[in-house]
Order: sequence, then C-alpha cells, then structure tokens
Amino acid sequence: MSEATMSPDQLADLVNKAKEAGADQADAVYYTGDSSSVTWRLGKLEDIERSENSDLGLRVIIGKNQAIVSSSDMSAETLDELVSRALDMARNTPEDPYSGLASRELLAFCDLPELDLYDERNLSEEELKDMAAEAESHALETDGITNSEGAGASFSKARITLANTDGFLGSYHSSNYGCSISVIAGEGSTMERDYAWTSRRHFEDLESPYKIAREAAERTLKKLNPRKAETCEIPVVYDPRVSRTLIGHLAGAINGTSIARGTSFLLEMMDKQIFPENINITDNPHILRGPSSRPFDGEGVKNAPLAITQQGMLRNWVLDSTSARQLDLVSNGRASRGTSSPPSPSTTNLFMEAGSISAKDLISDIKDGFYVTELIGSSVNGITGDYSRGASGFWIENGILTYPVNEITIAGNLKEMYMQMTAADDLEIKYGTDAPTVRIDKMMLAGS
Repeated sequence: MSEATMSPDQLADLVNKAKEAGADQADAVYYTGDSSSVTWRLGKLEDIERSENSDLGLRVIIGKNQAIVSSSDMSAETLDELVSRALDMARNTPEDPYSGLASRELLAFCDLPELDLYDERNLSEEELKDMAAEAESHALETDGITNSEGAGASFSKARITLANTDGFLGSYHSSNYGCSISVIAGEGSTMERDYAWTSRRHFEDLESPYKIAREAAERTLKKLNPRKAETCEIPVVYDPRVSRTLIGHLAGAINGTSIARGTSFLLEMMDKQIFPENINITDNPHILRGPSSRPFDGEGVKNAPLAITQQGMLRNWVLDSTSARQLDLVSNGRASRGTSSPPSPSTTNLFMEAGSISAKDLISDIKDGFYVTELIGSSVNGITGDYSRGASGFWIENGILTYPVNEITIAGNLKEMYMQMTAADDLEIKYGTDAPTVRIDKMMLAGS
C-alpha cells in the first residue's frame, strides 16, 4: 500500500479490520487533493504555493465509547498502529450515550445524484500568474485607483471517500478555481479599499479577470470621502455580500447541537412564524456545480433539499445522527466532518429564495436609510439574538444611494429583524450561504 494514497477498497478494508480487532462499529474518511495558487502585486509575482496532501480519519465505537485518530501516513504499518491506538483510546474514554453510526436505512447506497463538481482542467503556474496579473492590470488602469493590495489566482482538486462497517462506501471528486483582486483609491488618510473575487467548481464558469477588476475598482471609488451619520432609527438594506451573514446567524440558531444544548434564540420556535410569509429558506446539497454541494453527508446519509422555512415558518433543524438522537429525531443528512473530530451538523448550499421585487424598487420608498456593504467585527448573542455590528455603506435619500458612510454601528434583535425582512429578486448562489438584497424596516444606527 502506498504511503501517500489510499483506494476506496483499502478504506473499506481498514474499517473492517477495526471491527475484527474489537470495535462494535467503525467508519473512516479519507481526503486527498492538490492545490496551486499565486499572489501578484504591483506587476510582480509575490508568492507561489503548491501543495499535495492526504489525510485519514478513523473512528471506532465500542458500546457507547468512541475515539477518533488521524494520520497522513497511509503505510500498512501505520494503519495497523492506527487501529490499535483507536481501540485503546475508545476503551478509556467517557461514554457518550448518543454516539454511533448513522442508521443503516438512512445510508446512500444507491441513486447518488450527479452534481458535476469536478473539472479535469489543470492550470499551470503561468496561467495562474496571467489571471492574477490581468486582474491587477485592469484595476490599476482605472482612473482614481492609486494602489493595489494584490491579486491572486488558484485552483484545487480533491477526492473525498467515506466507508463504514455497515457496508457504506462512497467517494466523489471536486474542484475549485478562483481569482481575486483588492485595490486602493485615494491618498494618505483619505484612502479606501475594496475587493472582488470569483470562485467556481468549473473553470469555464469563472467571471473574467476584467470583470472582477472593474467591480473592485468601482466599489473602491464609490467609498471615497465618506461621511458620518447621526444616531437614529431607520430602514437598513443589506447588499448581497453581507445579507448572507444574516442567514449565517440563522444557520447557527437551527444547528441541532445548539438546539440540543438549549443555546439558541430559536429554541422554542419550531413550526412558528420567524419570517414574513413570503420568505422561504432552503438548504440544497444537490445544486449542480454548487459551492457546497455533495452527493451524501459526512456519515454517508442520503441528503436532499431541505425546507428550513416555508412561508416564513420554521420547519427543520439541521441534524446529524448525534444531534438527532439527542432530540429524539432522525438525521436529515446534514453531517459534516473532518479527519480529527466526530461528525457534526452543518448546512450545505443554504439560501434565502429570491423575492419578487427588484433591488432598486426595494429602496425606492425609503426617505432616509442606510445601505450596508461591509460589516466589521461582531457582537451577536446566539442565545438571545441580540445583534450589533460595525458597518459601512451608503446613505439612502429619497430612494437613491447618495454618499458613503462609515464608522457606524447597526443594532437590533435577530428575531425582530427576521420578521421585518423583505427580499429582492437578485439572489446569486456564490458563497454556499447566500441571500439576495435584503431590507429590514427598522434598526438602530449609532453614529457620531
């Protein structure tokens, strides 16, 4: 057996060997991949990075005791030691009444979706340099852009394989390509910066270096000569780059582990209204070429699109097997895992569905308001929902974005904020947690 690679059949043999050696149950996850990236600044190459890695995580369960060990060495001798060490650890760990593999009837033995997550194209270091150099060059050619914080380009490929002693063996490939640029406008104490980036599973889907350069430059120039704002209570509109964070806070609140521990501000809200009736939020692991798509979860469980809210009502927690057992429920295929820790619940492609109104119309009736483009720091209480973030963006006057504003704080409570939301129609699945432009009718803004 190679020290660097491991086949799916070899991974299946490993978990069976653990069972033969005394484990009641066992599973293992194996990651292998390679990546290349370059950084480029002011017309010069700053850095080239290339990595190849393999990592294995083995979990053994004896009764209600479990242990996890990991290794990047796949030699036969090391794997034998890994099994022995895992079993010794499991016999000496405290019991976990909720530990165990996922129920066999939930496993994805067949009919796996084809998600088109893998592009075979390799990019040379020269191609990566050309992408980064082109992005920076276009940005610096823009009148008013005075400096560059650098551009980057990258690509990576990976294979994920999972096996367990109930006979599950699944594997899939993924790839990712990216390009980014960050630039500066102004001089001295009046400098402003902003950025743009593109990331896709397939190279052909990437936005061009020219497009992200223009976006970064335009965003940066619009931020020049910011003003302060006085403390007030006003409508606040979140740009899609930051509206996604509101959905991220929701993801934390509906995570099965948080619910089981009683540490969520949505603890008592299942099947209750938490958004207006026209707000629907979905977690969909089966989006073709999606940024967080996967054909099965981190325990080998079948996954499928999951309604988080329907007509504003909370419908599901995000569950793996452990959190589901704690809540006397069934996993909904949302386990995520690394090689050195047990599975835990996590979302995939989580998004607020697009509304029926344009972003322009969303702000058209706002006499005075604030349009957020950047959030700074965080003070969000996951138990109470209290929310406070530093922010910058643009003042809204009579339905139009006027001048840039910075050094302010926006505050509210997420329960109240969610119930005041209106979504625009400009959703783009880009980050893995996404939302369109979002309006909240009333928030406190603390300024000068």
